[in-house]
Amino acid sequence: MLIAQLTDIHIGFDPDEMPEELNLRRFRATLARLLGGPNRPDMLILSGDITDNGDLESFEDAAALVSGCPFPVWPMVGNHDSREGLFHAFPHIKGEGGFVHYAVDADGLRILLLDTLEPGRHGGAFCEARARWLAAELAAHPDTPTLIFMHHPPVVSGIDWMDPAATEDWIVRFGDVVEGHEQIRGIHCGHLHRPIHSTFRGIPLSVTGSCAPLVAMDLRPVDRDHPDGRDLITTEPPSYALHRWDGSSIVSHYEDVSGWHALAHYTDKLQPMIHDMFGERD
Repeated sequence: MLIAQLTDIHIGFDPDEMPEELNLRRFRATLARLLGGPNRPDMLILSGDITDNGDLESFEDAAALVSGCPFPVWPMVGNHDSREGLFHAFPHIKGEGGFVHYAVDADGLRILLLDTLEPGRHGGAFCEARARWLAAELAAHPDTPTLIFMHHPPVVSGIDWMDPAATEDWIVRFGDVVEGHEQIRGIHCGHLHRPIHSTFRGIPLSVTGSCAPLVAMDLRPVDRDHPDGRDLITTEPPSYALHRWDGSSIVSHYEDVSGWHALAHYTDKLQPMIHDMFGERD
């Protein structure tokens, strides 16, 4: 099973650009790669910041673009989104207690999609109500391999102006809920606009790069009182992830969507090389 993850689309940013806003073009190109490439997924997770302002029109634009996907689409909220807008544009998502959190079961894998939105706050949130929901879901299925998707990474990446403090209450609360649950095979996030790998409480954690323009790779500390002219946002191509579940393990692949070309093809000329490589496995 292939689970595509597309994050930080930010539809509605610079909406007056002609003939079509930049982030819509990047989203359309990434969807075209998913649909027309060799690795068509079995589902697509939109892991937050689908919109830039949380407005209904931007959510409707996103829903329209994914409406023709021949696989389920599971949206989540990020700090730029609104729960009302998501529920409006994706009425099949019901949530619970007003939060956009829910579970998806497929091919022996349980996928928990969390809500880390606190309106008006750039960083994440994970209140007692959400912690109780997650704890109950984990306790109810202790033997089922589980993936957690959440918009905000509960780790400090080194991208200073985007990072939380490691001791924030919501991070500690989330960590206390997931610690010791060996069925959790991974935590997959967005928000940072860069591909990152880490661990959290001993659990593998990854961040998928953004569909919208990426955050610059600069790990120097930031002095909030003295602008230093550093790059903040770049024109790097859109990025997405494919998480491959084979029934026992999960492997994540990351690809940029750009104008690259293949340098080699599987033809008769290269068949001996392929044959030899398979022979090493016999």
